Amino acid sequence: MNQGTTLDESKSSGWNGWKHSAAVRWVLMLLFVLLFYFSLAPHVLPETYNIELGKPSDRDIEAPMEIKDEKATLQAQEQAAEQVEPIYSIVALRSEVLLEQIFARMEQLNQDDQVTLENKVSIYRTEIPQLYTDYVDQFVRNNKGNGTYNDTLLDEMAAAVKTQAYRIPEETYYKLPSLSPIQLGDMQQVAVSIVHKLMGDTLREAETARTKVAELVNASSLSERKTREIVQELARYAIMPNKFLDKQATNDARVAAKENTPPVVIKQGDIIVHKGEIVSKEMYDRLSSIGLLQTKKTYWPQLGLLLLSVLFTIVIYSYLEKAAGLSGGTRTKYSNTQLVMLLLIYVLNIVAMQIIDLTQTQSMPYVGYLAPTAMGAMLIVLLLDIQLAVVSSFLFAIMGSVIFNMDSGRTFDFNYGFTTAVISFAAIFAIHRASQRSTILKAGIMVSLFGSASVLAILLLGELPDKNEIIMTVAFAFASGLLTAILVVGLMPFFEVTFGILSALKLVELSSPNHPLLRKLLTETPGTYHHSVMVGNLSESAAEAIGANGLLCRVGSFYHDIGKTKRPSYFIENQTNIENPHDSIEPKLSKSIIIAHARDGVEMLRAHKLPRPIRDIAEQHHGTTFLKYFYHKAYKLAEEAGIEPDFTEDDFRYPGPKAQSKEAAIVGIADCVEAAVRSLRSPTVDQIESMINKIIKSRLDDDQFNECDITLKELEKIAQTLKETVIGIFHSRIEYPEDVKQKERLA
Repeated sequence: MNQGTTLDESKSSGWNGWKHSAAVRWVLMLLFVLLFYFSLAPHVLPETYNIELGKPSDRDIEAPMEIKDEKATLQAQEQAAEQVEPIYSIVALRSEVLLEQIFARMEQLNQDDQVTLENKVSIYRTEIPQLYTDYVDQFVRNNKGNGTYNDTLLDEMAAAVKTQAYRIPEETYYKLPSLSPIQLGDMQQVAVSIVHKLMGDTLREAETARTKVAELVNASSLSERKTREIVQELARYAIMPNKFLDKQATNDARVAAKENTPPVVIKQGDIIVHKGEIVSKEMYDRLSSIGLLQTKKTYWPQLGLLLLSVLFTIVIYSYLEKAAGLSGGTRTKYSNTQLVMLLLIYVLNIVAMQIIDLTQTQSMPYVGYLAPTAMGAMLIVLLLDIQLAVVSSFLFAIMGSVIFNMDSGRTFDFNYGFTTAVISFAAIFAIHRASQRSTILKAGIMVSLFGSASVLAILLLGELPDKNEIIMTVAFAFASGLLTAILVVGLMPFFEVTFGILSALKLVELSSPNHPLLRKLLTETPGTYHHSVMVGNLSESAAEAIGANGLLCRVGSFYHDIGKTKRPSYFIENQTNIENPHDSIEPKLSKSIIIAHARDGVEMLRAHKLPRPIRDIAEQHHGTTFLKYFYHKAYKLAEEAGIEPDFTEDDFRYPGPKAQSKEAAIVGIADCVEAAVRSLRSPTVDQIESMINKIIKSRLDDDQFNECDITLKELEKIAQTLKETVIGIFHSRIEYPEDVKQKERLA
């Protein structure tokens, strides 16, 4: 852990070092320069060509019209067909019917006293495999020609099912004749249930489901070992694959892909005159008419654009340096990961502007107001911070005034720049306190209203256009806000997943009691649920006191003990009016059960696709702490038995890992504090303070904070905040010094 400053800075040279590498940061700044340069170049540096009539072109020249390319169309059709993935279809085999046939035959044969044991074994060895083959063949015959499945699929199914048939061990056949009708009835019910459940999933390989049979049988109502073993083998035998390659459907899909492939055309802007090709009079006149012939070579515009791009980048760099200490080689508020995200937001915003610009024409210049220029500002507010969004809004406004400028006689169009600035600021202040995704839609409406008002003001201040143009301009500006909201809602999950970001919106969604895991926690383990809520209150206040992510701590606390739902009665907060099951089992088993809740929780969170930071808190909140109670219980039992203990303290520790973040460390501390306070009947302020300090010191001495960047000063703040929060939450139970003295006098 850190003592005033971070002691784990050496990690920066490892796999995580690139996030704080100065070299990588400068590369990202260079990419910003290139982004600004090449996005503005087509608008301020119209490309011209230095060619002569009747001579080879020294470069490629773009097409002024759309031309269909037959050869490319055929290639596109073939490529589309190749990209069609093989289609797999599900065949409902209903293997439980086969099981019922097998059990019916066993019940009939076992009751026949005229057949010897050896003959029964021989009959089972022959008839059970034959029943399997007959069942598959009969299924094929019944379904061929009825339209449910095509014949090639049925043939593929039959071959795969027979190939993957399970081989029943020889000793199982010797056990079958001794089964009574009652045993067979119980076994049939369990076997059919298991096969029906496992066959409910899609299976290309039957062995995948067969591996789960033993666990389900052991959890069933069967108590005899022999019956469980036989049911396991028969269930494995009845399980068949049910997902097969459908060659006919695959071929049909590939034919459809070819038919649905649109023709390939050479669009306006595509190359029509290649380098080295002789320029005809027609080509020359066309290039001349659209101003693409170069008359005089000059590099001053390029230099001016480069300087402008550098100035834009300096604005971004200067803000980051001032806001987060970007220079000097120290750790920064904005890591290179966040700079990559900022660069991507700029790219997406500029690309959206460029796409709208492609549809803008001299006859319809108002189409430019449709551009979702406020999208970048909204994403920066949600994913980074509001001040950076304000700075970026100025840059987007300048770029908008260049990109949507339709007057070749000037570089900037004030109208578009002003509108971009207005809607960006409206978006920032409408969304900066967003707590749910519906806020994005509300912000989009605000963008629509302010955008419409800004363009209307501009139109009224100048030469008034006709009525239709006013309506279209205002309509496009209004639609821009709705388009912005849609894009932001769609892009937020992408950024959250790609960059591992837990935005405030995502965290608020995860904190909803309607989440399946929280509903499960509340209904199955109400004691643990209440404990988790209390831990959330404590950890959030502690995290905010040291500048950590309080909302992440709260939501992480809600899920940190979700693994306890696997075995709720083994945890004290759920033992209401029941005996403690740990009193009747071995300490080692108790230890395994207690420790398993962290691992089980991570598996459940991963299965429900909860983000990594939430899973990390669940996995790390106990670190490698020591289960003292069960260790001493095991040690005492060993002493009483007069044997040397075959275990050490390390055997009674959580597997870890230790807390890797401040948030995980805070949740771990709050978890212990809440449990300790709950165990006190009438705690005093001094007891609470002493208890909190003891818990933190114990974890500190146990090196539980060695792998996170929490400082001693922050631990002091955490202790003080937890004390104040505990007193606030449990106020009615806490005895103050005056109360204690009064009780002593009465005594």
